[in-house]
Amino acid sequence: MALTIINSIASWILKQRIHQIDLFRKYPNEVQNDVFLSLIKANEKTIVGKQYDYSSIKNYKTFSERIPIFTYEEFEPLIERSRRGEANIFWNEPIRWFAKSSGTTNAKSKFIPVSTDSLENCHYKAAKDLLCLYLNNNENSQLFTGKGLRLGGSKQLYEDNNTIFGDLSAILIDNMPFWAELSSTPSNKTSLMAEWEVKMNAIINEVKNENVTSFAGVPSWMLVLFNKIIQETGRENLLDLWPNAEVYFHGGVSFEPYRDQYHKLLPSDKFKYYEIYNASEGFFAIQDQNYSNELLLMLDYGIFYEFIPMETFGTSNQKIIPLSEVELNKNYAMVITTNAGLLRYLIGDTVRFTSLLPYRIKITGRTKHHINVFGEELMIENTDRALAKTCSMFNVEIAEYTVAPIFMEGKEKGAHEWIVEFTKEPEDISKFAEVLDKNIQSLNSDYEAKRHNNMTLNHLVLHKARKGLFYDWLKIDDKLGGQHKVPRLSNDRKLLEKLLELQNK
Repeated sequence: MALTIINSIASWILKQRIHQIDLFRKYPNEVQNDVFLSLIKANEKTIVGKQYDYSSIKNYKTFSERIPIFTYEEFEPLIERSRRGEANIFWNEPIRWFAKSSGTTNAKSKFIPVSTDSLENCHYKAAKDLLCLYLNNNENSQLFTGKGLRLGGSKQLYEDNNTIFGDLSAILIDNMPFWAELSSTPSNKTSLMAEWEVKMNAIINEVKNENVTSFAGVPSWMLVLFNKIIQETGRENLLDLWPNAEVYFHGGVSFEPYRDQYHKLLPSDKFKYYEIYNASEGFFAIQDQNYSNELLLMLDYGIFYEFIPMETFGTSNQKIIPLSEVELNKNYAMVITTNAGLLRYLIGDTVRFTSLLPYRIKITGRTKHHINVFGEELMIENTDRALAKTCSMFNVEIAEYTVAPIFMEGKEKGAHEWIVEFTKEPEDISKFAEVLDKNIQSLNSDYEAKRHNNMTLNHLVLHKARKGLFYDWLKIDDKLGGQHKVPRLSNDRKLLEKLLELQNK
């Protein structure tokens, strides 16, 4: 009875935010302009604000003409000054936390600033909005009669020059209010354990006897945990263990290659899946409809958005546009100015707009993670969907995959080389590869044109990875844990060659 009352009260409080969300759904460009002006005004007296004379910037046109686009490498000197304790550089308050992120390709760690404002008015605000949207769409939810099982990163926090750095998930867990921990499992102590393999066993011991009603985490790593839980408990599926589970909030990597596996683990038509789009740099978008694969761009989190059409990205004709000028079904690189001080920052993600009122997006990949060696413009969205479709056709399951080009040599044509780790293998790997190649062609006309009569590209090459290959690579690179991801596509062969070498050991 007490839990039912708590559920009702918590749900009512969280659902009130829907009126403000409706405001930016109806007036998105006005809300974004307010965010833009407030960020400029707030930082007029910072070192960066004085350098670019923020006090004279009154509109987007001046802002876009005066200030360049920054990559992490170009912004890093300012971040390093802030990490050493220098204040008022790019944000008007001292930055105490830095989210350490190695991304998916760079061996060198990135330190992304996390201000108090971004922590409260972006990351935590988004977590509440996620619940708000879910609860407004599901009036009979009993989410708060049980606990949410969360799976984040596995690194601890470290102090340096009176600043703290570590995984974003560790920063969020370390600063979350006490009531949030009461509604979550495992405990903060277990969630922050550094050793991934030890942590997995500790999580299982804690959560298997809880009344879990929701899940949150990266699909690839959550799948590892779920399979271990099934193995440990001997249950048929997760709903057998947690009958009140009703939703899985997921993000970080595409859900498509794993969807069928999750449906087997959570076999109920009523069970919901809600996608989110967050990163160390901020929380950007949330699925706002049941049974949807579109994400609502959240416009009042202290983040100002700009976009670069991918057809001009990295060229002398590169064009940067505000949100008000985006078009449907085009790929854009995303640029953000944030309430943690990041300025016209190229985050490295690509998105495609599926709706303009409200603004809804799909994540299509990374600016560095695509293959365009032969003019084929292959995006992660293409390979994820093609692989998911092929797996469904052959009734197989995958754990991980990556793709690289085979470069033209002499008279030899190019091709794409895949290495896929299956959890349930196809009986005929060559037939699987043939259908996969055709499915990619059906989703990407540029690839189809290059494959026509083997004009430019030969049929793809597919290797079946040994069990645990990608796990071993991540372990060697010290990348085990909930926030690390395998690069799906590369324009070079570095990762593929490492994996092939490790495959034969």
